[in-house]
Amino acid sequence: MNWMDRRKDILERMERFMGPLKTQWDGLPVETETLSEEKIGNVIRKHIRYQDQPGSVIWAYLMIPEEISGKVPGMICLHQTTGCGSREPAGLEGKENLYYALELAQRGMVTLAPDLPSFGEMKDVHPLPEGYVSGTMKDITIHRRGLDLLTQLPQVDSDRLGSIGHSLGGHNTLFLAAFEPRIKVAATSCGFTTWKAYAKSFGSLAAWAQDRYMPLVRDVYQNNPDKMSVKFEEILEAILPRAMYVNAPKSDSNFDQEGVKECMKYIRHVAAKQNMTLNLLVEQPDCGHDFPKEQRENCYVFIENMLSAKRG
Repeated sequence: MNWMDRRKDILERMERFMGPLKTQWDGLPVETETLSEEKIGNVIRKHIRYQDQPGSVIWAYLMIPEEISGKVPGMICLHQTTGCGSREPAGLEGKENLYYALELAQRGMVTLAPDLPSFGEMKDVHPLPEGYVSGTMKDITIHRRGLDLLTQLPQVDSDRLGSIGHSLGGHNTLFLAAFEPRIKVAATSCGFTTWKAYAKSFGSLAAWAQDRYMPLVRDVYQNNPDKMSVKFEEILEAILPRAMYVNAPKSDSNFDQEGVKECMKYIRHVAAKQNMTLNLLVEQPDCGHDFPKEQRENCYVFIENMLSAKRG
């Protein structure tokens, strides 16, 4: 099986528990509305709404450096499981270590941090809307249309797009990058381990089977890692040969580090077998479920290098 067929096969097996990728809105203009804006140092932070599909409105924060020379990279910045949703990466509340949308904008990139159903200003929106079999695929739609929004902006270079996220945002970054070839660099913090390692830590994959995630993990695959149609390391494989940054703390209680190491060994093997250049940076800080300052700085430099970004 050649590489393109292999990637297609992985994506088809992901769709078995996520549902089909929604492509009917691809290329359509994204309707947006600016609700408010403020200046934060060298960044204009806009509170906006945009439509990911007809009848569906997404709340988000769009951050644009005040002084831009030419076109710059665009980054979609995905929030963790937190009640404040996108306000955390946008730097408005929550953990300062997760203000990555604001920090990347301060470094000269245009960033978008959207809310997801059941979080932030969308806390009362059901996470499993009509027409979807998983909240995860709805999230992918929101994020893909967020990329469309970014590429509509005159400041953004559509060939230099990336994604970053922590925890929920960490694996959503990987899911997005797997399906979306426009993502040139995917930065994940505390976002994954193997299905088997997760089940060993928590007894099963039940946490992945909530409506806001993937109910078919329960209904079809019985929360059993051995029955899943795709291994988590194969999801990473589908992102190759594009760049990846991984923050995998040694004491992360959510995602077992040994499983992360197994995934990294797997994709290194795949890259070597396919004669691919592997642009991968893995860090394993001595901390818990966090994204420390040193790792964020290293991550941002990696993103800048991969997107050939100039510091603002």
